[in-house]
Amino acid sequence: MKVDERKIISLAADYLPDMTAFLRDMIAIPSESGNEKEIISRIQEEMNTVGFDRVEIDPMGNILGYIGTGKRLIAMDAHVDTVGPGNRDNWTYDPFKGHEDDDDVYGLGASDQAGGMAAMVYAGKIIKTLNLESDFTLLVTGTVQEEICDGLCWQYLIEEGGIRPEFVVCTEPSSGKIRRGQKGRMEIRVRVEGKSAHASAPRDGDNAIFKMARILTDLEDLAGRLKDDPFLGRGTLTVSEIFFSSPSRCAVADGCWVSVDRRLTTGETVESALSEIRDLQSVKETRAAVNLYDFDQPSYTGLVYPTDCYFPSWSIGEDHRVCRTLKDAYTRLFNRIPEVDNWAFSTNGVAIMGRHNIPCIGFGPGQIDQAHTPDERLSKQELADAAAMYALIPMLYTDLKF
Repeated sequence: MKVDERKIISLAADYLPDMTAFLRDMIAIPSESGNEKEIISRIQEEMNTVGFDRVEIDPMGNILGYIGTGKRLIAMDAHVDTVGPGNRDNWTYDPFKGHEDDDDVYGLGASDQAGGMAAMVYAGKIIKTLNLESDFTLLVTGTVQEEICDGLCWQYLIEEGGIRPEFVVCTEPSSGKIRRGQKGRMEIRVRVEGKSAHASAPRDGDNAIFKMARILTDLEDLAGRLKDDPFLGRGTLTVSEIFFSSPSRCAVADGCWVSVDRRLTTGETVESALSEIRDLQSVKETRAAVNLYDFDQPSYTGLVYPTDCYFPSWSIGEDHRVCRTLKDAYTRLFNRIPEVDNWAFSTNGVAIMGRHNIPCIGFGPGQIDQAHTPDERLSKQELADAAAMYALIPMLYTDLKF
């Protein structure tokens, strides 16, 4: 099918006022993880208004909108939940008002990730208006609980919903670049047990905090010798939390545990990362327990889908058909060669490709440094550009020869 990229760009510009209004509506709806019901309802309304062929909400509360009926399933994803606004005094603008000027829209979730959602929905309208439908079905997902358990939504879609697209475009903010991978991560608990005694006679007890001190020193040393990778970089390790148990301030601590945030590069696995910690001399000597945290918080529908807190790394090659499709779409639309890089943060790709080996690629409106910050903002031009990209990608992937 021959396509006029100028028409796609023109329609994206024409639809920008509607996209911006939709974006501001989503910003105005508080939607922290576990509280996404109202924003899902608003997205459902917009999908129906612009002409999606089918719109569903699954038992977890994810929204699934379909364009076309072709046999090749292609998906695009945005999570719809946000973090909290934090200290309101740090905001110049109300985080829930969607303030806008000539260039930007401001508000909580503008970049992370309501912008991606708005662009995907209006990409569907562009596809319908220009009759860009081919032998594909485009699935647009608005997913829940990502901010507190990235990938869980797609674990559910794949494992329980039986949804396996040929590839997924993750629309997290990408600062104008195509993102073809990310480090994984793990949430690990290291716990040591001690024995309480009166603080005036500490030798009668076994101080768990002192035991943990030796482990912390070894963890810091381990962090400096983790595996490196030419594309994703070196794995990282940091202690993010520390807790203790003790009968009182006048007693020897009888328990101590820490949370370890472990970022995984290519080739590192849950088994290798846990073994590295379990093999530390201090861990062996103190008989510390080293385990993954579990996640079992209900979604807003009440559904609980337990998982361990392991989120694998993923990447695809720059010569992969999916990556070439996005580079070709970008070049055709904007007449320049895109930059290709990785994400430093984690996305739903940890389940899509990390757990289930479905190719994943990233391109989304917004600057990466805007996520989780006061006065979060999104460029209107980036919003229009993303809608144009999303409208062109499915047809290019299914119809063009590489």
